[in-house]
Amino acid sequence: MLDSLLDQLARRRGLGEAYHDYRGEWRPFSAATKTAILAAMGCKVTDAGAIERELAELDEERWRSLLPPVSVVRPGRTAVVLALPADALAEPVEWLLVMADGTEIAGRVPAGELGEVERRELDGHWLTRRILILPEGLSAGHHTLRVRCAVREGECALVSAPSRCHEPEALAGGRRHWGVAVQLYTLRSPDNWGMGDFADLCTVVRRCAEQGAGFIGLNPLHALFPSNPGHYSPYSPSSRHFLNVLYVAVPEVPEYAGCAAARARVESPEFQQELERLRATDYVDYQGVARAKLPVLQLLYDHFRATAIARDTDRARAFRAYQRERGEPLRRQALHDAIDAYLRPKDPDRYWGWPAWPEELRDPAGAGAREFEASHCDEFEFHAWMQWIADDQLASAQRLARELGMPIGLYGDYAVGVNPSGAETWSDQRVYRMGAGVGAPPDPLALKGQDWGIPPQDPHALVVERYRPFRDLIAANMRHFGALRLDHVMALCRQWWVPVGLGATEGGYVYYPLDDLMAVLALESALHRCLVVGEDLGTVPDEMRHAMAEFAVYSYKVLLFEKHGDGRFRRPEEYVRRAIATVTTHDLPTLRGYWEGRDLELRDRLQLFPGEEIRRYVYDERVRDRAQLMAALDAVGLSSATGDAAESAFSEALAHAVQLYLAKSAAGLVVLQFEDLIGMTDPVNVPGTSYEHANWQRKVTADIEDALGRESTLRLFADVRRARLS
Repeated sequence: MLDSLLDQLARRRGLGEAYHDYRGEWRPFSAATKTAILAAMGCKVTDAGAIERELAELDEERWRSLLPPVSVVRPGRTAVVLALPADALAEPVEWLLVMADGTEIAGRVPAGELGEVERRELDGHWLTRRILILPEGLSAGHHTLRVRCAVREGECALVSAPSRCHEPEALAGGRRHWGVAVQLYTLRSPDNWGMGDFADLCTVVRRCAEQGAGFIGLNPLHALFPSNPGHYSPYSPSSRHFLNVLYVAVPEVPEYAGCAAARARVESPEFQQELERLRATDYVDYQGVARAKLPVLQLLYDHFRATAIARDTDRARAFRAYQRERGEPLRRQALHDAIDAYLRPKDPDRYWGWPAWPEELRDPAGAGAREFEASHCDEFEFHAWMQWIADDQLASAQRLARELGMPIGLYGDYAVGVNPSGAETWSDQRVYRMGAGVGAPPDPLALKGQDWGIPPQDPHALVVERYRPFRDLIAANMRHFGALRLDHVMALCRQWWVPVGLGATEGGYVYYPLDDLMAVLALESALHRCLVVGEDLGTVPDEMRHAMAEFAVYSYKVLLFEKHGDGRFRRPEEYVRRAIATVTTHDLPTLRGYWEGRDLELRDRLQLFPGEEIRRYVYDERVRDRAQLMAALDAVGLSSATGDAAESAFSEALAHAVQLYLAKSAAGLVVLQFEDLIGMTDPVNVPGTSYEHANWQRKVTADIEDALGRESTLRLFADVRRARLS
């Protein structure tokens, strides 16, 4: 009985029954796994009675409410399901649709004429679920539906989505574009303060636009922890709603020119000497960058308050307008960062994140947080101001890209999750489940599975919250981008939950409302005119592939993985059109590192191979792959361009030929990695490592003007441009 009830509750809360492992074997999830995941969701599963009460509550939600919390409609799919008492079928159903712009559409229909999908008896009363068909042609947007029938009335959020995501006309018409991808923090320039910034981004935009590039790809720019600059992984951010303020180009802040205190500090010999040191390092010194930037930004904010705010200037009003626009999410972000900046220096080991804060500060809507905000208003507003500055500088980079003729401009990256101690989980505790982490089941290179340490969102809570958390995140990330990459897009379909206290092998898949989430994504894509790319590497469920095709989400194609079963590399014309193609990624070796086997040597040194058999296989496979890639180049007439280089030797000509091979592909978008333009060997990240390798720190080996202005780069850009236009 207990197991049967547990299985029922697990199904109702989205848990799968089993999965196929990397060997193809069917692996049922254990009762212990189901129990732990349900407990992480907040369900009481201590005994049969507790589980029965959980099931009864779900029935109450589904049958006692006239409307669900949210309904999603699309062209050709405008049905909304109502839950009605069977004895109300003789009464009319009256509905009112309040559109996002305030206009209203009303209707009335006999309840008995609505199609029935199911019925059941609950507490001695018969209930029926009926389909209400809304009019076709509803404008895309977030609307409100109100329904009344007999003794029941209700309201739900109505998401009216287009049939697919936005696709620029040029791409939809068959044109093929290309761009350059940069890890922004790795960039070198004579003017930055030790890491790439938004001024550097504008330089990259100018130089690449001059050569005909259509976009600039970026790493995630999400907000990190200003008070803890040692936490710098862009894929473990504090919040995806806002930006990493260390990307601010300080001299570009409008207040800089008029702030004598800031200029005196920056122009001092000691400060200039420190800037030279920060620029010269091979790895980003995040603590040093923060020590340089944040005090100067504080001086600029003080100047802003004393001038713009005190006099209520146009600039002050622009800041207030930004605060109103970003609303409560900005308040919570700024408040989180202000509290963190106050507590962490007192005892970093004790106050490592909001779960360890004093209890009265753990609720952003609570009295304690409100009191802190009132008593530390300047500190609170300083963090909001820094977000405004960062937002404005990123917006300026996108405006520049569009002014220079880039059809897409900036191509952003949306991380799959967030750090459990950051602002996003603090701000949205009703959705995040801190008792579990997202990861991956075992595979040949990670036989113990993976736990990435990022808390999952509960799909049931997402529905209760009317998909607002997902909608707001996507909207925030599309503000200033012409295209957005969704890291690990399969998370919209299912996520591998690893309950705290269990190993990654004891995790289980939790399924999400894929069609609804894709519809919300399509709506935000249309509203922001932003192309969507799904990073679909690894094991991709069939339903995810179908959804991507249906909603016009571009696929992610990595040349190093694009092979047939017999090992042959896919020919350029065999790439799908609705895709972005790249030679390699931030999680893979650079082109030179791959060709020379530097990544394999690194894995050897770090002891990352799970066994000698796999190690030997991977080394042998690399030899075969190099030969196959040379054969692929030869098949399209590019092998002669590599000169007389042997298969084991890397050359500039070989790199040129490989990137040109990709440029000839049918993929609508092709991206060149900045590191590959200058022949770098070291990777930016080695998956499976943390302290063993300097991930997310390595800088590029040439400054921007050199890398993008050298003859080999310009020749490659010209050839790529011609290939894309042919």
